[in-house]
Amino acid sequence: MPVIVNQISSAPGTDEKSIIETARKKLGISPASIRGAHIYKTSLDARKRENIHYVHSVIFTLNSTDEEIRISDRDALFTYAAPAEFRPVISNDHADGRVVIAGFGPAGMFCALALAEQGYRPLVLERGESMDERVASVERFMGTGILNEKSNIQFGEGGAGTFSDGKLTTRIKDPLCRYVLERMTAFGAPEEILTKAKPHIGTDKLRGVVKGIRERIIELGGEIRFCTQLEDIELDGRHARAVSFTGGKEEVSAVVLAIGHSARDTFEMLHRKGIFLEAKPFSVGARIEHRQTEVDRSLYGEYAGSPMLPKGEYQLSYREGSGRAAYTFCMCPGGTVVPAASETGGTVTNGMSVFARDGVYANSALVVSVSPEDFGSKPLDGMYFAREIEQKAYKAAGSYKACASSVKGFLAGKADLDTDIEPSYSLGVTAVDYEKIFPKQVTEMMRTGLKVFSRKMKCFGDGKALLCAPETRTSSPVRITRDKDRMTSLSCDNLYPCGEGAGYAGGIMSAAVDGLNTALKIMAEIAP
Repeated sequence: MPVIVNQISSAPGTDEKSIIETARKKLGISPASIRGAHIYKTSLDARKRENIHYVHSVIFTLNSTDEEIRISDRDALFTYAAPAEFRPVISNDHADGRVVIAGFGPAGMFCALALAEQGYRPLVLERGESMDERVASVERFMGTGILNEKSNIQFGEGGAGTFSDGKLTTRIKDPLCRYVLERMTAFGAPEEILTKAKPHIGTDKLRGVVKGIRERIIELGGEIRFCTQLEDIELDGRHARAVSFTGGKEEVSAVVLAIGHSARDTFEMLHRKGIFLEAKPFSVGARIEHRQTEVDRSLYGEYAGSPMLPKGEYQLSYREGSGRAAYTFCMCPGGTVVPAASETGGTVTNGMSVFARDGVYANSALVVSVSPEDFGSKPLDGMYFAREIEQKAYKAAGSYKACASSVKGFLAGKADLDTDIEPSYSLGVTAVDYEKIFPKQVTEMMRTGLKVFSRKMKCFGDGKALLCAPETRTSSPVRITRDKDRMTSLSCDNLYPCGEGAGYAGGIMSAAVDGLNTALKIMAEIAP
């Protein structure tokens, strides 16, 4: 396999040929022994303003496999390239019924694509609308406050990630991560996602990729039914026999639960059916909004505004001895704060940006970790905790307006809108005292986080930065617990909890990989 040379530094503006040559010299090989070379990953190191530089990984394919092996063992900075391969082992054991997938977000989408490409012809149930209709519903809500509970920023083709920054970063090390990126480019994603250390696709580019995957699944004999919600699972002991859904019923050989983190009615249905669930930690808080130029200045200093540098983005965290953490999450450079409710009478905020990231403002979630110690240990207690915050926010604002405060006001324990930031949240904002919507332990930790982060980035010390709340859909508050090896529910042998809603992913990339791994398990058990 090819060799990756890591930690190659370059000044902004250095050409690719020079970077590859530097890596070749570090590798200690002659040009004649190289069959091919290109930059594999690139990241920006802006930790020290006097030394802002890029860090690259360069991949080399050599003429000799033996030489690749020998070189890779020579230095810790040399590694093998993880192959972007998807190698299913297909069972010969047939089973009655179809493979049914509930949810068409990243997990359900990549699970369905993998199964369709191996001849399974899965049936996908998605409660929300197809892309174009969903976009219309979301835009109507953003403009008028008229909510479609079945199709919104949380539900519909592509899942919640469709209306986000489209980040493709993840902490998991599964080799299938590269496979997901390559499949996305095959369906129209920008080629640069293959080489950026922090790739993103933007909500605008992601929509076309999702539609392309849908068309491929249908072309291969799969079926996708929009505006169709999973309503019930018919169990026979430890086996799912059939599912009921909007307008029909289907016998099943396997059921994939890729339902997303906001399918609260489905969690309740599973709980009633006796499917093993457990409460899990998640986080709540607000979106913090700055001018993008202030973020850039905080990161790059005098180099802010250089066309050779990307839009500034950050990830900050602080953890107390008790284990409670405050951190930023889902940062959207050049983005907007968006209304993300999925239930009538509950306010939710989120962040979104397009591929160009060319908006005036930047925003990110500023959230605090909460656990069963805060909300209760029953399986659905965390879900009800988040709902209560959303409903308090709606009541405090009197509508789907965001509950807002300047940072200065929030730190002083009062609500004010003393800010020169024009809120990007389309439905407007109302000054609200956050003590009315959040538990005290959340607001206290948010204040601690702001003070700590202001010592790391100047813009966090700007009292006129704007907070918009609540952010409650950071991850699933419920885990549909599964067997580690078989990836099936502890309660049902052909029920496959999958992705972020099941508690086994945290973002587009990890959810897509979990969908692929779920497909592999189904293929190993059931013939097409």
